[in-house]
Amino acid sequence: MVLAVPPLVMLVLQVLSWQLVGVIEGSDDPMSPTMTPLKSLGINLSIGASGVVAILLLARIARVPWRSLISSPRAFDARRLATYLVGAVLLVGAGLGIVWLVARESTPWVGFGVSGTTIALLVVTVLTTPLQSVGEELWWRAAVLPAAASWVRAVRPALAVGLVVSSLGFAVLHGSTDPWLFGYYAFIGLCTGLMAIISRGIEAPVAFHVANNVLFGVVNTVLADGEPYAIDRSTDSGDASLLILAAVNVAMVTLVWLRERRARAVSAG
Repeated sequence: MVLAVPPLVMLVLQVLSWQLVGVIEGSDDPMSPTMTPLKSLGINLSIGASGVVAILLLARIARVPWRSLISSPRAFDARRLATYLVGAVLLVGAGLGIVWLVARESTPWVGFGVSGTTIALLVVTVLTTPLQSVGEELWWRAAVLPAAASWVRAVRPALAVGLVVSSLGFAVLHGSTDPWLFGYYAFIGLCTGLMAIISRGIEAPVAFHVANNVLFGVVNTVLADGEPYAIDRSTDSGDASLLILAAVNVAMVTLVWLRERRARAVSAG
């Protein structure tokens, strides 16, 4: 149920919202990959809603408080979230800078430009992309990971199953036919899953996901020369430059591990 229902909810909401946007904008192809402000808004809200559906569904099926799926055995920690958000912004920002220096030809960036579309996209990105990022973490790390892990009784194999299923599901949902991109999305799922397991909560993966998606959204918007940017996930759209971004994920996992180890040492002392 947790694997099947949320994707269906997301699909229905996205198709309906994009069709409505097509009518409003007078578009001949409302399902094109070009990200107008209203289409971006539709994506973000539909994914955010699907994440809420996923965690509430699992909480009902498993008969557990939904808060226990967000962090356990400890309570949700806003200070943890803020700390990891700062670290994630620095790491993702560094990754973007390196991509700019060594692999700019692999990006969709065409040049700096500001227009009414640019401003509208920036507003939508800053205000609603965090909802989309939180929705994906509620969906894949707080709901699918523990749901899949419950298929196996032993703890370590259960965690492995949860990580594999949630990571592959996350990659499949992004709909890329390119091996590099598919592998990168699966790797993001693996790393954010490890962050959640190491920290026993979703503050770290949420912080990383928000920083990653917002910063990429802002950069893609301001470097689209004032036009809406397109998301290309077709075959041959990815390349080895994604290894730079993969390294950012590894750095964030390492940061979480070091911070949590220190916190537990202080607590034990």
